Amino acid sequence: MTTAKRDTYTPETLLSVAVRVFNERGYDGTSMEHLSKAAGISKSSIYHHVAGKEELLRRAVSRAIDGLFGILEEPGAERGRAIERVEYVTRRTVEVLMAELPYVTLLLRVRGNTRTERWALERRREFDQRVSDLLKAAAADGDLRADVDIRLATRLLFGMVNSLVEWYRPQPGAAEGDELAETVVRLAFDGLRTAH
Repeated sequence: MTTAKRDTYTPETLLSVAVRVFNERGYDGTSMEHLSKAAGISKSSIYHHVAGKEELLRRAVSRAIDGLFGILEEPGAERGRAIERVEYVTRRTVEVLMAELPYVTLLLRVRGNTRTERWALERRREFDQRVSDLLKAAAADGDLRADVDIRLATRLLFGMVNSLVEWYRPQPGAAEGDELAETVVRLAFDGLRTAH
């Protein structure tokens, strides 16, 4: 039975198990033994696929980061007024978060204790800064209320979006993704936009 599992295990399925265990136990609280037991394969089989636990972390947070930065290269994030671009980026961030929930959850929980975690935190700050710059541009265009501090608005926006990892659980067959993304955008930007 173990041989059959070993033969069919892929780096992707191993990564999926690792992310689940990291999210349950915390990265620091997870050992290779924990990963081996959760995957149902030997530690040596894991080392056949990856150099170790930190490589699994790097692959997992890279998947989330790549998804987020990919948004910034989409036409909706690059063209149009800043307010339209930041709304687009916000909507797509919610969609990526829902599609890659375990990976984004792990990304949001890294604390900077390893080189990979520090790299992930730096990349998160870079993404946050790019979105913050869009909000500042929208304010400069006169599309955001002047009586709202942009730094505070940025933090509240990220707080609302990032909080989804704590309570959102996909329901099989439910088409809730678009509705949730649209609700986040509406709640945030109906309060931030200037009245035209």
